Amino acid sequence: MQTYFIACAKGIEPLLFDELQRLGIEDVKQTMAGCQITASLQQAYTVALWSRLASRVLLQLGKAEVTTAADIQAVITQYDWQQVMTSSATLVVDFNGHSDEIRHSQFGAQVVKDGIVDYFKARGLGRPNVDKQHPDIRIAARLHKGELVWSLDFSGDSLHRRGYRQQQGEAPLRENLAAAVLYRAGISEQLQQPTFNFYDPFCGSGTLVIEAALMALDCAPGLGRAHWGFLHWQGHQPSLWHELLEQAEQRFKQARASFTGVIKGTDSNPRLIDAARGNAKRALLNQIVEFEACDALDAEAPAEAGLLVTNPPYGERLGEEVETLLLYRRFGRQLKAHFSGWQVGILAGDESLLKRLKLRSSKKYKLLNGALDVTLANYDLTKEQPEFTENQGNDIANRLKKNHQKLSKWAAKEGVEGWRLYDADLPDYNAAIDVYGDYLVVQEYAPPKTIPEGVARDRLWHLLETISDVLPFAEENIILKVRQRQAGSQQYQKRNERSESVTLSIREYQALFEVNLTDYLDTGLFLDHRLVRKELFDKCQGLDVLNLFAYTCSASVQAALGGANRVVSVDMSKTYLQWGKRNFDLNGLRGRQHQFIQADCFNWLRDNRDIEPFDVIFLDPPTFSNSKRMEGTLDIQRDHVGLIKTAARLLTEDGVILFSNNRRKFVIDEAGLEKAGFSVNDQTQASIPEDFKRHKGIHHYFIISRI
Repeated sequence: MQTYFIACAKGIEPLLFDELQRLGIEDVKQTMAGCQITASLQQAYTVALWSRLASRVLLQLGKAEVTTAADIQAVITQYDWQQVMTSSATLVVDFNGHSDEIRHSQFGAQVVKDGIVDYFKARGLGRPNVDKQHPDIRIAARLHKGELVWSLDFSGDSLHRRGYRQQQGEAPLRENLAAAVLYRAGISEQLQQPTFNFYDPFCGSGTLVIEAALMALDCAPGLGRAHWGFLHWQGHQPSLWHELLEQAEQRFKQARASFTGVIKGTDSNPRLIDAARGNAKRALLNQIVEFEACDALDAEAPAEAGLLVTNPPYGERLGEEVETLLLYRRFGRQLKAHFSGWQVGILAGDESLLKRLKLRSSKKYKLLNGALDVTLANYDLTKEQPEFTENQGNDIANRLKKNHQKLSKWAAKEGVEGWRLYDADLPDYNAAIDVYGDYLVVQEYAPPKTIPEGVARDRLWHLLETISDVLPFAEENIILKVRQRQAGSQQYQKRNERSESVTLSIREYQALFEVNLTDYLDTGLFLDHRLVRKELFDKCQGLDVLNLFAYTCSASVQAALGGANRVVSVDMSKTYLQWGKRNFDLNGLRGRQHQFIQADCFNWLRDNRDIEPFDVIFLDPPTFSNSKRMEGTLDIQRDHVGLIKTAARLLTEDGVILFSNNRRKFVIDEAGLEKAGFSVNDQTQASIPEDFKRHKGIHHYFIISRI
C-alpha cells in the first residue's frame, strides 16, 4: 500500500471523494484541490484508468524537512532513484512552492533535477537527460512550509486528455470539468432509468455529449490514452495493467452492444459539428452519438424525457451582452415549450444570465472553468414552471413602440438617419437609445446610489429584451454602452468592448457623417446639435468660419457644404481631426480653404491674434476639461466669459459667435458679457430638435454679437 495524491480542479473535491470511494478506495482524505489516498498498485491503476474527475495521480516517493537549496539537493541525492527509473530514461521535474532561497519554480526544478543526476553520477551510471516535451519519467516536487514532498507523476499528461479531442471550439470545457458538470446535473440518477436520453443544444466540439456517452456506455475515460507516467517506472507491473485494460475494453464492448437511447448534440456552427463528429469517432462512439447542425432556438426534445446539459455562450465582452442575454431569454422559452419532462442543467458565466431564462432552478453549484467563475443551475421541467412577470413591462414596451412610430416618420421626412428614440422617459429604465441607420446604440446611465446594482442591471436587461421584441432592429445591431462622466483626455480614449468595430456613414440633411458606434464613449456625432449645424449650412455662404473644439468637424462640414469661403477646424485630438478629414472626404469637400489644426484652442487663440478674422465662430467647448494637453483646466460655467472674449479677438466687426455647451444647469453671464460689449440672443429652445424635446436641458445655445 502506498500514498497517492489525486489532484482535481478546485471546487469538485467532494465529487472526487465520492468517485474514489465508488472505485473501491477506502482510505480517502479530501484536501484542497484533490484527495489523498492509501492504495494498492491495482487500485492506483484503476483510479488512473477510471477516474473521470481527477487531473493527475501522484505517487508519493518521499518527503523531508528542508531549509536551503543545498538541503533539497542533498535529500534528493540520497533517495534511491533506481527503484524509480533507469539512468537511460528521460525526465522532467515540475516544482511548486517557494522558500527564502527558492523563489522561482524553475530554480526549484533545477535543484531537484541536479539531485537526481548527482545520484546516478555518484554510482558511476549514465546521466539521465531532460525531455520537457515527452519525458519517460515526470517528477512532481512540492515545497510547503519547509517540507519537500517529491512524487512520481503516475498519470503523465493531465488525465483530462482522454485522447479523443483533437479539435475543439474557442472556449472548450476540459473533459474532467465536463464530467463534474454532468455529475452535478444529475446524470447518475438518469443512468439508472430504463432508457438514457441526453441532449446538448450548444454542443460545440462535443465534449459534454461524449463524456455523457462514455458514462452511459461504461467506458473508462483513460481507455483511449496512449501515454502513461508509470510505463517507464521501475515498479510498473505490465501484466496487472493489461488485465485491467482488457476488463475495461470488455465492459465498453458489452455496453455499446446493448445500449438503447438517444445521445445527441447540436450546434449552429457546422464547423464545430464536423469537429464533434471527428472527436466521437476517435472515442469509438460515432455509431452511438448523433451530431447535427441546428440553432438552439429551434431545438426540440429528441425523446419524451431525458437529461439536457449545456454550456451556452457567456458573452464575456460587454458589447456581446445584448445578443447573449436575448439568447438566454429565448432559449428559456424554447426549453419551456419543447422540453417538458426533461431534467436540465445549464452552465453560465454570469448568474444574472440564468435569470433571463425565466425558469425556477432546483439547485445551483459554483464551479471554476479555468480562472472563470461559473454557475451550474439545474431545472426540473417535469414540474410546472411559474410564470415570471416584469414590473412596468407593458409601460416600456408601449413607450418604445409609440416613440418609434412617431419619430421614425419624422426622421424620414426630415432627412436624418441618426436620431434619439428614447431618453430615460420612464424613471425605472435609465438609458438613452439612439438610432443610427439600421443600428441602435443603448447608453446606460449610471443608476442612482439608492438603486441596488442587481436591480439596475435587471432593469437594463429587461429594457434590452423589450427593445428586441418591439422594435424592428436585428439583435446583432443593438449595441450597449455604459455611459459614465468623463473628464479631460478620457473622452479621447478608445474603449472598444466588442470583438469588432462598427463604423458606418449616416445622412443628416444634405451631409454624410462617419459614426463609430463601438470604439469611443461618443459616436462622433452629437445628435442634439443637429439644428445648430443646419443653421451653419443655411447662413454661412461666402463667409469665413472658425470651429473651435471641433471634435469630428461635423459643424465644419455643414458650413463648408453651405458655401463657406473658408473653414478652419481646431481641436487637441489628432484622432478626431483625422476623423474630421474623413468626414470632409465623404462629402467631396477638398481644398486649401479647409484647414485642420491640432492645438489647444486657448493657446491657438493666444498665438494667432493677427490672422484674418472670421465672420462666424462656432464655439462648442467641453463642460469641463483637465487634459494634460492644455494649460490649466476648463470649467465652462466659470470660464465662458473669458473664452468668448478671447475668441472674439478673431471675429469681424459684424461677425457672430455661435456658443453652445452641454452643461445641464448652465447659466450664461449676460451681465458680464454685456459689460464686455456683447449682446446675447438665447436660441436654446429653438435649437432643440424634435427627438430631444422631452429633455429640453440637453444643451444651451446662444448667438453672441458685438453691441
